[in-house]
Amino acid sequence: MSTRWYPIYQKGGPQLRVFLPNFWMKLVKPTQDQPPNIVQFACSMEMTKHDVKNYLEKIYNIKCVDVRTRIHMPKTRRDPGKGYVIKDEDTKYAYVTMPKEESFKFPDLFETETKEKIVEDHDKAMKQAKEGFQDFLKKNKDRANMPGWFTI
Repeated sequence: MSTRWYPIYQKGGPQLRVFLPNFWMKLVKPTQDQPPNIVQFACSMEMTKHDVKNYLEKIYNIKCVDVRTRIHMPKTRRDPGKGYVIKDEDTKYAYVTMPKEESFKFPDLFETETKEKIVEDHDKAMKQAKEGFQDFLKKNKDRANMPGWFTI
């Protein structure tokens, strides 16, 4: 529901009004593994289960089987300088269950490195380190009792 107050009638020509909702929803990547047909949203505190379902069905044409909500209350902590108690804002999460035949995979926005690339980078770094150590040994082979850091 919107908390804005709109005039019922305006004098003049056609009644041009735009109704803007006060609601917002943000897609959130779940921290734990979930079935592929469950999607997690952070939403405004005023939204109910019915509001979430109507929002997704009317605006985005997403069929919702079930909607569950929870309110996350963050921990309270003391300010290190002043010593007074601080509490972050509460967040409402909505878990939307879609039909079994539909699935949602959270998009991978950043290219993840493959195992082969990680191993290749590690081998390259090891090779460079070995070459640097061999150069150090060649440079200091005639200086038996001198420490390595004592060079000009």
